[in-house]
Amino acid sequence: MIKGKEDILRKLLMLLDAGVVCVAFFISFLIRDNVHALYTLDIFPERQIFSDLYSMFKYLNILPVVLFGWWISLSISGLYESFRTKSFFEMVWGIMRSAVLVMVLFATVVFLFKLDFISRSFVFVLFSITVLSLIMERWFIVSVLRFFRKKGYNFRNILLVGTGPRARNFIKMVQRHSEWGFRIMGIVDAEKKMLGKTVNGAEVIGLLKDIPEILTENVVDEAVFIVPRKWMTIIEDSLLACEIQGVRTNIATDFFNMKIARWSASDIEGIPMLGFKTTVASEWQLFLKRLFDIILATVGVIVTFPILVALYVTIKIFSPGHAVFKQLRSGLNGRKFIMYKFRTMVEGAEEKKKGLKSLNEMDGPVFKMRRDPRITKLGKFLRRTSLDELPQLFNILKGDMSLVGPRPPIPSEVNKYEIWQRRRLSMKPGLTCLWQINGRNNVDFDKWMQMDLKYIDNWSLTLDFKILFKTVPAVLFSTGAR
Repeated sequence: MIKGKEDILRKLLMLLDAGVVCVAFFISFLIRDNVHALYTLDIFPERQIFSDLYSMFKYLNILPVVLFGWWISLSISGLYESFRTKSFFEMVWGIMRSAVLVMVLFATVVFLFKLDFISRSFVFVLFSITVLSLIMERWFIVSVLRFFRKKGYNFRNILLVGTGPRARNFIKMVQRHSEWGFRIMGIVDAEKKMLGKTVNGAEVIGLLKDIPEILTENVVDEAVFIVPRKWMTIIEDSLLACEIQGVRTNIATDFFNMKIARWSASDIEGIPMLGFKTTVASEWQLFLKRLFDIILATVGVIVTFPILVALYVTIKIFSPGHAVFKQLRSGLNGRKFIMYKFRTMVEGAEEKKKGLKSLNEMDGPVFKMRRDPRITKLGKFLRRTSLDELPQLFNILKGDMSLVGPRPPIPSEVNKYEIWQRRRLSMKPGLTCLWQINGRNNVDFDKWMQMDLKYIDNWSLTLDFKILFKTVPAVLFSTGAR
């Protein structure tokens, strides 16, 4: 749980440090060249001794040594461990100590391999710029993280099961470490007498039997079971309820034979955890997925910007009302967000939907109709070509959606889901999905839900790219579009 996120941050920080060192290296070389050029001017004829400096390619041989030295030194100084609890001055001191270690290592390499071509001025400038750059980098990271924490972003809602001493200690740890980004949204217990009571600032909101309802009515990202051994025979139904609804589960005891969820071992401050999650993606893979989303969505917005503007103006001219339709949708684990689409219906279409419910052509809680009288002439074209979905690129950039994932449902539809269908909310919704490339509106509701669960159970970056590739012909030929 926490360990996975820390590994991602550690790797990212190492990459960022490598970039900083490389930039400092090239800047130092440019400064060395400019100083050299000044010394070789005619106004300093006595300085011609500096005219034979080595080229960049020669100096590049020492760059791996510099990178390795900084990585090792920063690791020894503890600057790749969780640094949110450290003060800024502690980090500055750690960087200064690292610089001394790197200097010693570098001097040793220069002496052993007789690297006489290295300019002492270059070394001085390199280490000065690197130290200053690393300090500025850490200051920026700390400032950004503190800013987002103050805004309340990147929190995960935790449902805690258990009220014993170990559970109480867990609550205290979460409260002490706000940088973990956990928020105890409520506690569940087996004893009725605990209902409504407060445990270390967290309220007991239900019993074990209430977990399915709690998961349905609240945004729960993870359930943490910290229970006594005697509860092992009574919590299995609660674990299965989390599994069915796609909520990641962590247990501080033994594990159970789950039908879908995969287990993983982790720990929080020495408390052993066996995690069960129904999504196969690791934190690192989800980070890559998000990175690709940002890159591709940004490119998409830039490439289609003239089309976006043209469609916006056209809709405003030929169809009175707002050009962009905003609708409340359910996202990851039931989070609500506003989804954007180009308006394809007449104004007030939602109110007119009530009189058309008897003409619904789709099974289940969704409404689909081939000849929907609310759709404008321009709207038919936009739907057939899927151009009405283009504004969702901004939803992707905001982080509410992904390029690939189950389509985001309307909250009122989610309320009518069967329990097993709610597991489709365990993956961030997407612009396209298996349903999109396999007939869309020609697919019945149950099969649609099964496709989404198949996607979640078999997710990989390769699968995402395959779906994106197959989406192109599906859109061009308007397969299943209405």
